[in-house]
Amino acid sequence: MMAVYTINATRNNLYGSLSAEFEPSLTIKSGDTVRYSCFDAGWGTASEEGKRIKPFDRRDGLDPGHALSGPIKIKEAKKGMVLEVKINDIIPGPYGFNSAGEYPNWQNQKLNLTQYKEITLNWTLDRQNMVGVTEINGRTFYVGLYPFMGIYAMPPEEAGIHSTWPPRFCGGNIDCKELTKGSVLYLPIPVDGGYFFVGDGHAAQGDGEISCQAIECPMELVDLTFTVHQDMSLNMPIANTPSGWICFGFHEDLNEATVQAMDEMLKLMCKLYNVNRVEAIALASTIVDLRITQVVNGVKGVHSILAHGALRSH
Repeated sequence: MMAVYTINATRNNLYGSLSAEFEPSLTIKSGDTVRYSCFDAGWGTASEEGKRIKPFDRRDGLDPGHALSGPIKIKEAKKGMVLEVKINDIIPGPYGFNSAGEYPNWQNQKLNLTQYKEITLNWTLDRQNMVGVTEINGRTFYVGLYPFMGIYAMPPEEAGIHSTWPPRFCGGNIDCKELTKGSVLYLPIPVDGGYFFVGDGHAAQGDGEISCQAIECPMELVDLTFTVHQDMSLNMPIANTPSGWICFGFHEDLNEATVQAMDEMLKLMCKLYNVNRVEAIALASTIVDLRITQVVNGVKGVHSILAHGALRSH
């Protein structure tokens, strides 16, 4: 019988970096489920009154990045295998925020936004109706909520402590808005045990995350089931989501990220439809969408989407 565990966000299981050298918060078996509560990326959480508080100080050297829950060690996980992460449920907390302007990142410089003082939009999250509400200059704005986690990650195989900032072949700051409830994410396992982390909750985001932030929020519940696939091999993450199959590419050069996402999609279509690569790209050109996942994490992301039911054969 598979076990179900609960991990609440406490000082002992929050890290602002990735490492296989950290003591596991929990050791599980393949097939087990973990139910998390998570801080927002900036180390905030909701008080009993629903207000944002920061109960913990960051530790020098350990916590420069996003607040991540973990690590989880999976007994059967070995380097070279594949970890399946089934996203059973995601429930956001009561508040969210996002900022824009002033910060001298590349897009603000190109868009002449560094001359503007940084603003922060504070959002009230209506979880019952799945709507976010904010005000700008006395006007009220509404957006639909599509909660997802920005970071599903295992540390790379190199020893030491690693940044939470970039996406990698083994997961990381993917920031893909398609990874909602009902999705199944497949990640190459880089180290024995996996040492899986999750964090960077978002209530809603557009493709690209163009201001550098989505609606950042804590998560009341992130319910994940982990399964190790010993006979499966991947070079990059792929996902089976409610909208379709997704393949990812990550690189500082957007062209290179695009090629990676296309290459992984061709491999997938060859397996799904028993076609060769040329036949796959001919078919893909009629139905596969390429989207910019995010442009703000140093390593840019592109994802290709094959919508369910878009291609039929007999």
